[in-house]
Amino acid sequence: MKLITYTFTILGFGILASCGSGSNTKKALADTASNASFKAYEDRFIEQLWKENPEWATQVGFHRYDSLLTIPDAKSRSLRLEFSKQHLNQLKSFDLDDLNLSQQTDYHLIQNYLESNVWSIEKEKAYEWNPSAYNVSGTIAFMLAENYAPLHDRLHAIEQRMAKIPAYYEAAKAQIKNPAIVLTDLAIQQNLGGLSVFETDLRDSLKKSNLPAAEKAAIQVKADQAIKAINGFVAFLKTNPNPSPRSFRLGQELYDQKFKYDIQSGSTAAEIYDAAIARKRYLHAEMYKISKELWPKYFGKTAQPADSLVLIRKMIDTLSVNHVKAEDFQSAIEAQIPKLVEFVKKKDLLYIDDSKPLVVRKEPAYMAGVAGASISAPGPYDKGGNTYYNVGSLAGWTKEASESYLREYNHYILQILNIHEAIPGHYTQLVYANQSPSLIKSILGNGAMIEGWAVYTEQMMLENGYGDNAPEMWLMWYKWHLRTVCNAILDYSVHVKNMSEKDAMHLLVDEAFQQQAEAAGKWKRVSVSSVQLTSYFTGYKEIYDLREAVKKEEGAKFKLKNFNEKFLSFGNSPVKYIREMMLKK
Repeated sequence: MKLITYTFTILGFGILASCGSGSNTKKALADTASNASFKAYEDRFIEQLWKENPEWATQVGFHRYDSLLTIPDAKSRSLRLEFSKQHLNQLKSFDLDDLNLSQQTDYHLIQNYLESNVWSIEKEKAYEWNPSAYNVSGTIAFMLAENYAPLHDRLHAIEQRMAKIPAYYEAAKAQIKNPAIVLTDLAIQQNLGGLSVFETDLRDSLKKSNLPAAEKAAIQVKADQAIKAINGFVAFLKTNPNPSPRSFRLGQELYDQKFKYDIQSGSTAAEIYDAAIARKRYLHAEMYKISKELWPKYFGKTAQPADSLVLIRKMIDTLSVNHVKAEDFQSAIEAQIPKLVEFVKKKDLLYIDDSKPLVVRKEPAYMAGVAGASISAPGPYDKGGNTYYNVGSLAGWTKEASESYLREYNHYILQILNIHEAIPGHYTQLVYANQSPSLIKSILGNGAMIEGWAVYTEQMMLENGYGDNAPEMWLMWYKWHLRTVCNAILDYSVHVKNMSEKDAMHLLVDEAFQQQAEAAGKWKRVSVSSVQLTSYFTGYKEIYDLREAVKKEEGAKFKLKNFNEKFLSFGNSPVKYIREMMLKK
């Protein structure tokens, strides 16, 4: 019956259209032609994109260029610049008004990517001062770990890619002029960490393969040459004279431009900073109310501290002693995932695809040094691949450092972390993103939308009763959310306002109530990255504001599941464009 109704509806539209003016018919045909023309352009763009970026292509599951490795020299930058400027000119041939809404967003994403390329090469020039950008371990590790092709085929592609690694690192040395010290240290750490890919993982794969002994030996020779090249690069970084190292801070001009390209917000970096300052004040007030309410339960008749921040800190410290053992950290995460799935289904918050695998694993060595937990999802060409939940190991930590970290990720916060990273946060959103019909949105996904969704789901889960509305859970979420807010404050303050490490630690420890180890890790992170830390709060704010606007528009008809699923259906688009599409009359 549905098929008959659908057919009748289409037929009826055709009759009505044929009775209209000839100009309307011509306009419809022109629009269809424009949509088809732009789709053809997108296909050409993507094909050329992967040829220009073979390592990126591998990561998203496009394996035609697995044997290639881009040599990071002036020639490759020139080709990248030429590619970007040519495609910017090609985009000008399309009239935005002739494209459908989804294609208009694709247009903006492509344009933003290309303009960002030009800016990064001509203005930012991070290739001169950020040695951590040079690392080949990740792409080789991916090819070894993912079963997208028979092992012997992957090993042959790896052999060809490894053959170019010595030239890769020689070119890298030639680009580096005045590297930032902390970024040099990170490059050393990550490149040394990545040696295990060649020394252990690759050798194990060779043993498992059925390749002839001579072929195995040839591949091992290439691996040994790669190891030598990596060690040579590390030695260069350790000994290369660097009398005038660049500051790791971007400065306002570069920061504002990078924020524009990376975040693609409807607000400026300064406006987001101001909003974060206001949000911090609100959170402090709410946390003070809850802490006063909980005080008698945990401290009896003991007098409350007069200082509101001291009161909040004391309550948080008391609740934070409830945490798992260091050796149980990963298993505790694994045990919580099915409980989150059950809650989302029970509350009918959005559809969860049970067929998509989520694998909790120890964070690979080549990823170490930046974040303690992250999601690595299969790309749009590899939809059947594993989604990895990377968990940092506490092995080798001192007892004091481990305890500080576990107090940060205590009984309450660990649940919120899993909401953020897994269900219904990153893992769920990325599964939806790979179902988007737009390949552009999957490839050029907006980080603020992705991170913002994860933060938004934390609040959504608590609003719908997760944690039984316990004041302890709300207090700890406010504390966790304060970290999101202070990420934005910290990043802007450090890179634009020259905030010192001392002042940063005061913000994180005294005003955001973080443990010393977590705060120290965040200082390291803001020292080796820029702008990305603002994506959490920016995306959250824009998604929450959009939800409230849709609520107001729909009134009693509003249903949270419908909003969530419709929002995710637009793929990894910047929220400002999703807002236009969801509120379009």
